[in-house]
Amino acid sequence: MRDVRDLQMLQIDALKEVGNIGGGHAATALSQLVGRKTMVKVPSVYVIPLEEISSLVGPSEDAVGVGILMHLLGDATGKIIIVFDREDATLLASLMLDMDLDDIKVIGETEQSALKELGNILTGAYLSALGDFMGLILLPSVPTLTIDMLGAILSSVCLEFGDVRDYVICIETEFEFADESQTVVKGYFFLLPPMESLQTMLEAIQMC
Repeated sequence: MRDVRDLQMLQIDALKEVGNIGGGHAATALSQLVGRKTMVKVPSVYVIPLEEISSLVGPSEDAVGVGILMHLLGDATGKIIIVFDREDATLLASLMLDMDLDDIKVIGETEQSALKELGNILTGAYLSALGDFMGLILLPSVPTLTIDMLGAILSSVCLEFGDVRDYVICIETEFEFADESQTVVKGYFFLLPPMESLQTMLEAIQMC
């Protein structure tokens, strides 16, 4: 297999199942943290060119978003980025901090810390599920957070993490919180492994 485009449907289904397992782990941790039942669903897994990720997360690259960035460490390496639009990121921060949404005027230091913790929980759950499934040790680095236009966030990812020929695995993630309005927010978990790490992952599940 030369690159991620050569992934077959069986492999995509396996990645989605791993995502669902990780989502279940994340839901348990988030439920304890926010004090309400939380569901984390994985409706879709995409394999797309790196330069197309901005079109996936929203219709307008001028919309403000939040990116949580980490390095993948251990038996495989790569980059991880979790992306939310500003409205959903603010809502998630309010739930994490048990604050009224109207009381959050800006995504300040406290809100950013909460979102980084959310990124840690989600990434840890996904990597734990991947690692258990593949028999690999996969660890995240300490997260950093950026707030900018979605187009700028994702363009910087393209420039820093690879070239335009690279492909990326995207796990679409939905958070559903048990409240009066059954709040649902969406985010995107991007895994950008170099080819040798992707090969290691697929060899671990005997799918290469």
